[in-house]
Amino acid sequence: MLKFYEPHLDFSVPEHQSIMGVALSLKDPVDGAILRWAVEEVRARFPYFYVKAAYRGDDLVTVPNDLPMTVRNTWEPIRLHSEASNHHLAAWKYDARRLAFEIHHALTDGSGVLPYVKSTMFLYLSKATGQTFDPAGFRLPGDVISESETGDPFSEPDIDRVKAPLYKKKPITDFFRLNEGADSIKTVYYLKLSEAQVMQYCRDYDGSPNVLISVMMAKAARRWNPESKKTVTVSVCIDHKAMLGVHPNYRTFVGEALLDFPKARETEDFAKTCTIARGQLMLQAQPENSLWEIKQMKRMLPPPSPDIAQASICISYVNSRSFGPLDPYIEEQYVVTSLSKITDILCTISCLNHSFFLAFMQPYSSDGYFRCFLDELDLAGIGYEIHGREPLRTCVI
Repeated sequence: MLKFYEPHLDFSVPEHQSIMGVALSLKDPVDGAILRWAVEEVRARFPYFYVKAAYRGDDLVTVPNDLPMTVRNTWEPIRLHSEASNHHLAAWKYDARRLAFEIHHALTDGSGVLPYVKSTMFLYLSKATGQTFDPAGFRLPGDVISESETGDPFSEPDIDRVKAPLYKKKPITDFFRLNEGADSIKTVYYLKLSEAQVMQYCRDYDGSPNVLISVMMAKAARRWNPESKKTVTVSVCIDHKAMLGVHPNYRTFVGEALLDFPKARETEDFAKTCTIARGQLMLQAQPENSLWEIKQMKRMLPPPSPDIAQASICISYVNSRSFGPLDPYIEEQYVVTSLSKITDILCTISCLNHSFFLAFMQPYSSDGYFRCFLDELDLAGIGYEIHGREPLRTCVI
């Protein structure tokens, strides 16, 4: 057995591309030459992203890749681990004022990608603007790379004596579906919400951004198909190491909490629905539960995602509210990921410059359900701006 947990690279299939990325919109058009320079300069600080896949016996592992990471002046996807990407498992792209970094999800999750993107933007904007920014909080070339990033990811959590959690939510297999009879054109909507309005609503209704969006998306599902009596299930992503206070970590330690919204709960008021959902989330998002899950990860490599649907909706909130002194130069931030069959609707949430940015991803082109979600925002009095809609075209591998 491997001493340390290593990224588990699966042979990719169309249903499970396992690609994620961060997309930003800048105030000014992107300078491709400066971006290419910054991407190579930051290599010394994040060597674990500059890798390619190789065989170790029958397993796929990551090994260093000395070739430049590709930076393309296009919004079209690229095939990772191919000649077109210099065999990297990550790539950059840009078009006018927006740029994106996309990576094989096994290498990291959003908590690991954002520090890398922030550091790259620090170098890029320093040179592009000629400004001198405070480097505090950034991970820059010349820094000492912490053991928690590249060493034994199990060294800090005390997991040896942890017992199985007393409560573990059982998933519902026959749940509400949101893709029946739809076409197969994957689509992403970009939505901006006021942070002040969302957080005020959370305070008024005993919620959190995760809970609030989960409840509204569940209500939107009922609005979309009021005849269905099946339970709407929402999967909320959890970063297990962050739950334990370990943040500078690039390994994928993601889990989930499952929230159920049965048909009968439509009679409850909004505040009570939020309270119930928050209770379900708190029961599962406990430090001891995260310790137990990490203990299981240490025992064995995680298996591939099952090729079955597991939730009606998935919510993922990447908790990062600022690029620090770079904020005035960045207008939008979205986290995108390839869709698979484990959920019908995927909504990723990030916060920047006092706004929430939602990437609303679905496996079809119809805007029916999305409009139902907007109706719930209107009903709550939460203002929004639709910042775009396009086919969901992430990298493939």
